[in-house]
Formats: sequence, C-alpha cells, structure tokens
Amino acid sequence: MHQKGMIHMSLDNNNFTQNNFEQQRRRKAENFHLNIRDNYDDDGENGYSESDELNSYSGQDVKDEIARQSKNALKKKKKAKKKELKAKNKHNRRYFRWFWIVSVVTVGAMLSVFLITGMNDLLAINRTDSTKVKIEIPENPTLDDVADTLAKNGIIGEPSYFKMFATVTKSADDFTQGTYEISKNMDYEAIINYLLSSNNRTDTVKVMITEGQNVLEIANTLKENGVLSSTDKFLELCSSDKFDNDFSFLKAIKNGKDRYYKLEGYLYPDTYEFYKNEDAESTIYKFLNNYEMKLSEKQDVSGYDKLMTVNKLIEDSGSEYSLDEIMTIASIIQAEAADVDDMYNVSSILHNRLSADADMGVSNLGLDSTKFYPYRSALDVPKSEGKNYTSKYDTYNKAGLPAGPICNPGMDAILAAINPNDTGYYYFCHDKDGNAYYASTIYEHEANLEYIQ
Repeated sequence: MHQKGMIHMSLDNNNFTQNNFEQQRRRKAENFHLNIRDNYDDDGENGYSESDELNSYSGQDVKDEIARQSKNALKKKKKAKKKELKAKNKHNRRYFRWFWIVSVVTVGAMLSVFLITGMNDLLAINRTDSTKVKIEIPENPTLDDVADTLAKNGIIGEPSYFKMFATVTKSADDFTQGTYEISKNMDYEAIINYLLSSNNRTDTVKVMITEGQNVLEIANTLKENGVLSSTDKFLELCSSDKFDNDFSFLKAIKNGKDRYYKLEGYLYPDTYEFYKNEDAESTIYKFLNNYEMKLSEKQDVSGYDKLMTVNKLIEDSGSEYSLDEIMTIASIIQAEAADVDDMYNVSSILHNRLSADADMGVSNLGLDSTKFYPYRSALDVPKSEGKNYTSKYDTYNKAGLPAGPICNPGMDAILAAINPNDTGYYYFCHDKDGNAYYASTIYEHEANLEYIQ
C-alpha cells in the first residue's frame, strides 16, 4: 500500500515535470520575435547593420531569405551605378569627339596658314623690292641671331619658317660674323648661300705686314687694325702643330718644342685683306697659303739666266741647309742687313762663320738681333720676365744657328740666304746711318767698330 502510494506519487511528479516543460516551451515560442529593419543600410554587412538582431531560435530558412534579399539589393544598386557610369561615359565620349574635331580643324587651319605664308616667304613671292640693305651679323651668331637680323631689316617675313628651312638644309651652324649688303627680294636659299660666302662680306680691312716683323709684332698689328679681337688665340696657334698636315714645310720641322713660335719665319710679309674680327685660324691660313705660293713662284735671281722658284733654287745650289735652316738664316739677314745689297754680304758672313773650323773662334754668330728674342729689344721685354732676361736663341751664348727663325723675312732675304756673295768676310757692323763695314779678321772688325763710334 505504501509502495503503490509512492509509485503513484512518482508518476504524478513526472507528469507535472513534463507539463511544466511543455508550458515553458510554448511560452518561449510565443515570446519569439525577429527584429528586421525595413530599410537596409549600405554600410551594414549583407545589407543590415550589426544592431539588427536575429533570435537564436530563428530557422535557417529565415536567415537564407534575408541573405538573398540583401544580395539582390546590392546587385540592383551596382547595376544602377554601372548604368549611370555608362551614360556618363557616353556623354564624355560625345564631348571629346566634338572637341577633337574642333581641335583638328583649328590646327589644320593654322597649319595651312603657316605653310602658305611660309612658302610664300621662302620663295620671296611677295617680296619684290630689290633694294639692298646693310646688315651686321654678330660675332659667334646663333640661328636666332641671323633670323632676327634678317627679319628686322625686312629681308624675310617669317623667322620661324626661315629657321626651320636652315635647320632642314643643315645650314643652321654655318653662319659667321660679318657685314653684308643684301637684296630684300632674295629667296631663302639665295640668302643662306649669300651669307655663307665670305666673299660677300664688306667689313674688310687691308693690313701691310712688313719684312722683319716677328710673330708678336704681327699679332699686335692685326689687333690694332681690328682683324683680331685678342692676340691670345693667334699666338697659341703659332706655337702649335695645328697646320702640320696642311703644309709639308711645317711638318718637316723636328724641333718645334725648342722654339718660342713654330710658325715664326713662315708668316710671309705682304699686304693682306682680312675681315674684321676674323677667326685667328683663318688669318694664319692666309699667311701660310701665301708663303707656300711664294715658294713656287718664279723669281728673277742674280746669276741665273732664267726665272727660278725658291724650291728649285735650293735644289740647284747644292745647299747643305734645309728649307727651315735657310729660313732661319734669311730671318737673321732680314734683321741685320741695312739694304738688299748688304743682305748678300751678311749672308756670306753667316755662311762663312757656320762652315768655319772651331779653332777660328767664330762658331758663335754673336748677333744682337737674337739677344732678346722673341722681343725686339731689352725695352720690349715684359717686367714679368725679370731684369736678367736671357733668350734661348742668344747667339752670343750658343754656337751655330738658333733653334728657328727670329722674324718673318721677305723674298730678298730668302734669296740672299740661298745665294750669298762669295767673300772672305767673317764680321760686319753698321754705323748710325746704316752704312755697312765688313772685316775678315777680329782686328779689322775692332778697327771698324772704333771708326764708327
């Protein structure tokens, strides 16, 4: 009885527990709620914000539906943006197309005008005035300088087109300084050809280089006459091997480093026509070309019944001296002799002393003209050289000929050096009037010196 009561109580408790659990489940189901925002936030993940709540008791189907709706909404938004961007691009393409067409038409029109006016100017179609104008092309001119000068003087009308033409024809870097008288009706090709020819320059100056001038004196003469703006480049070139490949007589010189100026003796004295502010190199070429021409020019030489060139005269004379040594002897003759007749006797004395035996005591030529070279006298020696300046050409201290010529001799001195008089003299001197006195011995020479004092 007691056990039955216990069993019955146990069953009742079990039923109560089940009923109680069922009631709780129903209550929770009734309390189930789902918070879903009606409007999706673009910033929220999957179309809703993190604040949206989904009860843990929601089913998987509800979650999938929400995700699908969010994905569709995002897809629609992207599609709308893409459509909007496409429309915008289409508008931009239309605008660009019109802009491109307008630009092409504008540039084409401008280019056509440029080409037409340029061609007219190139061919001088509209320039009928044949008046000549004087123009000055500056030193070391650029293409801009030339074009501006031509335009300012009414010779061309389109500087840009002229510069383009000069560049295409490879003439842009060939213009040089000068004064020209040029017609205003010339086409571009004629203008360029005219300016590139030095023969058309009018800024010329005639300069006379006298026999016996040395390199320093010639440089100063050229500067004084406006041929050179500075003597520096000229003197530098006179000490160089720059011209050896063009002139065999210079290439034959082997002791160039022992000389003050390698070109001394070869700047032939004459009257030249130079351009103002001429290039130093072209100036020297004029001297050397003239000297080379003189070597091949036939001369009337005493003792010969036909005209002789210098080269032929040296060959026929059987001289033991080279052309360079002849030029050195000639330069001394030019510096020491009083006149042409005196030149042949001075030449004889030099040849006699150079070939004399050493025991005669005349090996040193003892010439005043060599003491201060490359300067003319003690007064011409720069202070920077010091008071006790000694030339390495000084023939009082050096036996034989100096290393090279001491000045630039004329043709008379050159011929005298090749063809001296036949005398027994070893000494000479001159009085203040230029009268010459010769002697065969030192005693006679000292007597002559005493006489002329």
